[in-house]
Amino acid sequence: MRLSIAGVGGARGRDHLSPLLTRSAFVPTSSSGSAGSHDLPVGRGLLFLAAAGATWGTTGAAVDLVYSSSDLGPLALSFWRYVSGLALLLLGRAVLRCAVLRRLRPHGTAEVPRLRPALPRSRFVLRLATGLCLAVFQTAYFAAVPATGVAVATIVTLGGAPVFVALGARLALRERLGRGGAGAVAAALAGLAVLVLGDGSGGVHLGGVALALLAAAAFAVSVVLARWVGSAGLQESSFTLTAWSFGVGALVLLPFALAEGVLPHSGELVRVVLLLLYVAAVPTALAYPLYFAGAAVVRAATASVVMLIEPVSAAVLAVGLLGERLTVPMLVGTLVLLTAVVFLTRAEAAQTA
Repeated sequence: MRLSIAGVGGARGRDHLSPLLTRSAFVPTSSSGSAGSHDLPVGRGLLFLAAAGATWGTTGAAVDLVYSSSDLGPLALSFWRYVSGLALLLLGRAVLRCAVLRRLRPHGTAEVPRLRPALPRSRFVLRLATGLCLAVFQTAYFAAVPATGVAVATIVTLGGAPVFVALGARLALRERLGRGGAGAVAAALAGLAVLVLGDGSGGVHLGGVALALLAAAAFAVSVVLARWVGSAGLQESSFTLTAWSFGVGALVLLPFALAEGVLPHSGELVRVVLLLLYVAAVPTALAYPLYFAGAAVVRAATASVVMLIEPVSAAVLAVGLLGERLTVPMLVGTLVLLTAVVFLTRAEAAQTA
């Protein structure tokens, strides 16, 4: 048996993806089908991705506040994000599943869950690889934030991802970009070039940009993997993939976090804990299932470019909350990247109409 929650999987034509946090999303189902299944429209998948991107845009500001309030480093911060995010995911599933079983029991439909069959090797490799990619992505991004600022780190990370995704999707998934996709990737490249090469105020640091590009490459691999799940018909649920990714990431990061210093030392410990809880709950436990669900029904290049909503929200917070200065190249680059989102969204809608 499995617990279906906005499942990532299905044939390329679009398979069942239950809406998140609904009663049917946590009903135990057999391996042969889902309770109350229905196709997730591409438009809803795009909405899921946009919501995930908007919440991820708040991560950089929260991380910057943690850095200014404690001595935690990027490795320890990534570790705590995955551990606490996994705990919240499991807690939420347990609470909602108990509520569903209580409703079903009076009708005599509740059953004791059966043991799951042995995990296929392909799914184990998928979960392990996704967890490793997200661990690299998260840590490299967290390291880029203090190196070059929240706005630049976020814009470069999500601006570089479409280029890596386009190459990976073309090589691994045989996806064709089409004119709209090619225009969107070109717009993303143009925006990235304006941002990095046009800034003469010293706000862009090459070391931070390099870390952001490393994060972009790792993120792109996770996008292609999520899309491969949908195209290969592995019937993986987004909850399961998210939980495994967090668990793998936490295990991989634990020794490095211990070496860096896993416990915060701060005179504002309550503030640090509240910020860590926010990062774990909103842009982690909520956003990642939304992202995996949307990425399963949207083309890989489209998914990565829609996620460029994240740097827009991050730039707004960086300027309004953290006092970072938004230069003309940063503004122009961000606007061009947002144009790329429009191009890819229209191209996706045209191909699935």
